[in-house]
Amino acid sequence: MKLRAVIFDYGMVLSGPPDASIQAEMLHRSGIPAAQAEALYWKHRHDYDRGDLNGLSYWQTILDEGGVAYPPELIAELAQLDARMWTSSNQPLVDWQAKLRAAGLKTAILSNLGDVVKESVVRNLPWVRNFDVQVFSYLLRVIKPAPAIYLHTLAALGTAPEETLFLDDLPANVEAARALGIIGIPYTGVADLKQAIRSLEIENSIPLPQ
Repeated sequence: MKLRAVIFDYGMVLSGPPDASIQAEMLHRSGIPAAQAEALYWKHRHDYDRGDLNGLSYWQTILDEGGVAYPPELIAELAQLDARMWTSSNQPLVDWQAKLRAAGLKTAILSNLGDVVKESVVRNLPWVRNFDVQVFSYLLRVIKPAPAIYLHTLAALGTAPEETLFLDDLPANVEAARALGIIGIPYTGVADLKQAIRSLEIENSIPLPQ
């Protein structure tokens, strides 16, 4: 096949891992026991990413269900800390995206992100603007692995599934892309990605991540 586009997940692919120091600060500020806080964080995350909750209502829900007393301003503070925790760069893949575009390929971000996190990412990471297409779940009110969000991204890129490579750290999201005919690679690190790309039968020469 001839590859025309690469779609990148954001969290844990284009971004680095969540900042542990900010994570610890969030936990301390919330006043919720660690195990309960972790469970509540993920319990409502799909609703946040889908736009059913915004950053403020998401954190208000967590604090209310955590059963702690809190000042009203804590809601916005936790929403901003959460956004900062995810605002980082996986520089090897950021650099690879620039090389792909220089080689004539289109690139896209396809990410499950809520509003406050997305605003932080776009505001603080200038390289995000270098992608041809940016798809953030809360704006569409649909999240991966729903087929509609992949089809929307393909339409925005103007490429066929078999011309498009998709990277995500979650296997379920990769499998959903493959079910649509997209070339899906689970992202586990640069070395594995490089090997996976080499194993593909790509007609055109594309730069490899370093």
